[in-house]
Amino acid sequence: MKILVVGSGGREHTLVWKLYQSEKVKKIYAAPGNDGMQELAEIVDLAADNIQGLADWAAEHNIDLTVVGPEKPLVAGIVDEFEKRDLRIFGPSREAARLEGSKVFSKQILDEYDIPTAEYEVFTELDRALNYLQQVGNYPHVIKAEGLAAGKGVEIVQNFEQASEAVNKIMGKKAFGEAGDRIVVEDFLEGREVSVLALTDGEQVLPLVPSQDHKPVFDGDEGPNTGGMGAYSPPPFVNQKLEEKIHRTILRPTIEALQDRGIKYKGILYAGLILTESGPRVLEFNVRFGDPEAQVVIPRLKSDLVEAMELTIDERLEEAELEWSAQSAACVMLASGGYPLTYETGFEIKGLEDLEQYDDLLVFHSGTRKEGTKFVTDGGRVLGLTVLGSSLLFTIDKVYQYLEEIEFEDMHYRTDIGFQAVNYLEGSGDVE
Repeated sequence: MKILVVGSGGREHTLVWKLYQSEKVKKIYAAPGNDGMQELAEIVDLAADNIQGLADWAAEHNIDLTVVGPEKPLVAGIVDEFEKRDLRIFGPSREAARLEGSKVFSKQILDEYDIPTAEYEVFTELDRALNYLQQVGNYPHVIKAEGLAAGKGVEIVQNFEQASEAVNKIMGKKAFGEAGDRIVVEDFLEGREVSVLALTDGEQVLPLVPSQDHKPVFDGDEGPNTGGMGAYSPPPFVNQKLEEKIHRTILRPTIEALQDRGIKYKGILYAGLILTESGPRVLEFNVRFGDPEAQVVIPRLKSDLVEAMELTIDERLEEAELEWSAQSAACVMLASGGYPLTYETGFEIKGLEDLEQYDDLLVFHSGTRKEGTKFVTDGGRVLGLTVLGSSLLFTIDKVYQYLEEIEFEDMHYRTDIGFQAVNYLEGSGDVE
């Protein structure tokens, strides 16, 4: 098989790494890819949102399967265009991808079908949103840009002053472009966050192992949201009983709700959840692998990912049996100083060659570029370092040991990835 992976970040590098292991695969291409993938994939100079160009290229080069990493081309309808040309592609249709592309659509689905989530209001006018937030009280609240904002269009506000600043940023200054034409204002929910991804062919739902992401840029979950500063799997506070409840009350009802609306969802369904005292509730849906969740979930998968994707496309997911490693995984993202706001790139990354000696370490490139024989920074999130090990505490310790060998100017990372797991393992109670 010849496979095309669409995207350029750490998630796509992880996908390339895993797909390369399949006995079914003869050749992998990545569009636009990044230079860190070059040992495993041939780079194709096509942007991830160049849907027509990608479809033309896939047809011309007889690509057997296209795997889409980022959300933007999915929401724009890349799957519809490929399927129209009888090209095999893994991911949800444009209509199904609205689950991530529109916060309002997502909340309407949850509300209409009694899938547990936070109470919310929708606003299209800045003044009305501010009037509501001035009167409602009961802070904190969560303010979300309606459309795609690369994981950054969410603000938790503690008072009206912060709420006013967030609304003006999203709706007034259009910090996230058209994504801020509408906003969703939600009640703030207390609890631990967890990411649960599942394969679905529109009928069957096959959950993957859970993980926990860390979106805020600074330790202690402080500062603005990012695309994700690190992740680990499995969260020790998610037991089998809770996993079954999430499947029963959230994952399956969501697919059934879409079915009821005449929408067949095929691909990865990503549920961003919060574990409240009254049970798991949905914070958001994504329609693709998470980044950096992919860097800790996919390395734990022992089964052939290509086979699982093909069964999903062919609506035969009931035949799939996924085998998982009992090992834990922890990933820390190394970012450019200033990310997710303004940052500079082009700095030499030192120490990469020193990491090649560690068998339990995977290095996934997110924002790098090769100049001669050296890599330089080329994005906000630069590298993801993932360690696999016998215990979660071991992997967390190891990944922080290894990252000390990497250096580039203004390098920034969180020093507390997995802190909730560490606290839990040191003596907190179970989660029902």
